[in-house]
Amino acid sequence: MNDKFIYIVGRILQAIPTIIIITVVVFFIIRLIPGDPATVMLGLKATPERVEALTRYMGLDKPLYMQFVIFLQNIAKGQLGDSVILRTPVTELIQNRLPLTLFLAFYAVFISLVVSIPLSLLTALHKNGWFDQVVRVVLMGTLSTPNFWVGIILLILFGVKIPIFPVGGVREGFLNRLQDLFLPAVTLSLHMTAVLTRNMRDNIISILQSEHVVFAHAKGLRERLIFLRHVLRNAAISSVTIVGLYLSSMVGGSVVIETVFAIPGMGYTMIQGINGRDYIVVQGLTLVFGILVSFIYLANDIVYSFLDPRVTL
Repeated sequence: MNDKFIYIVGRILQAIPTIIIITVVVFFIIRLIPGDPATVMLGLKATPERVEALTRYMGLDKPLYMQFVIFLQNIAKGQLGDSVILRTPVTELIQNRLPLTLFLAFYAVFISLVVSIPLSLLTALHKNGWFDQVVRVVLMGTLSTPNFWVGIILLILFGVKIPIFPVGGVREGFLNRLQDLFLPAVTLSLHMTAVLTRNMRDNIISILQSEHVVFAHAKGLRERLIFLRHVLRNAAISSVTIVGLYLSSMVGGSVVIETVFAIPGMGYTMIQGINGRDYIVVQGLTLVFGILVSFIYLANDIVYSFLDPRVTL
């Protein structure tokens, strides 16, 4: 049997225990709330009748093991409960808002790749020159600046002072989304761009000095062929891991950025659920976030195995 197939199947099997652990942790989120969860959720509106009704509705009056069995059965059916505040099934909220969050995350990754690849090439080819020094200083400043602060500054500059982009909300249509999500995508991409540029620059410099590249030059191969076949592919191997890590963090980091830019995605909905004590929504979104990040790591490892044949299970 092919080693690559064995690796992929093995990584999928390894992801299953992770998803099970995530499911167990999410199940206990509501159950570990100090005091009675139904009372906490109702807040000032808590009356004995309402607390009892919500307790029965959430199944909190049943034994813990029975609650967990029901929880797993509902997940298998694709049912994550109904929002107490919005009176909407959580699965429907996820179906409506997850695509926007994913669009924002992949948009940010695309911007980061478009910027970091040329920058890493230019800084590597002009190592320790004035351009390299300027880029390194700018990237260091980018890494030390909080994303939400950058987002607010961009919002003030290009949403209020120079009204090029909208200050909140997202319109329908692909081109409209590209425009409306440009500022939040740039904000999300800054840290990844800094790390990716620095990593690829160092890798390119190291690979250019390696024996196989020197030998390729000695054979008289064209510069473009050497870069594409011997330099960029090897430099991209470790960068794939960085892309996977930051893509998963962008999905989670959307909670802050979507709130700053008022984007009705998963992160914005999570904050609404927390502020409104709608813990059924928080529970469902946390489960989806966790499983989504697990799948991103799985896909990242599979892509990594195709770039580097030395990777084994």
